[in-house]
Amino acid sequence: MTDNPFPLEPTAADAQAAIADEFGFFGDWSERYQYLIDLGRKLPEFPEAWKTEEHRLQGCQSLVWIVAEGNADRLDFHSISDSAIVSGLIFLALRVYSGRSAAEILATEPDYIASIGLSKHLSPTRSNGLAALLAFIRDRARTALPE
Repeated sequence: MTDNPFPLEPTAADAQAAIADEFGFFGDWSERYQYLIDLGRKLPEFPEAWKTEEHRLQGCQSLVWIVAEGNADRLDFHSISDSAIVSGLIFLALRVYSGRSAAEILATEPDYIASIGLSKHLSPTRSNGLAALLAFIRDRARTALPE
């Protein structure tokens, strides 16, 4: 297991509000993309041993690996990409969802995507990859809940 800095905020809703506030400081999308790249650099170390086909996220054009740990009370996600912008997208998703209960994950729609304008500014392949990442997180939360 690696050191996991998440969650940064007490709730997923607080994380989404903080993301919206931070992105509101930037005047244009070139600055927002640079901020995404900077966030991606803040992802914790991802062990080379985890970079296997078993942990590879399907549906992404970039190489993305993700590992989930925990149970219904707390799920931690570790992820990394070979793409700087995709790593930033991963950071945002982990900021909202990692370190939360399965119930909170499933109750939280990724509203930050629309609130910061990501949905309009991502290429179709990055949008598909982000959707695959969010689907993986929600799927792990569903399977962690007791029957």
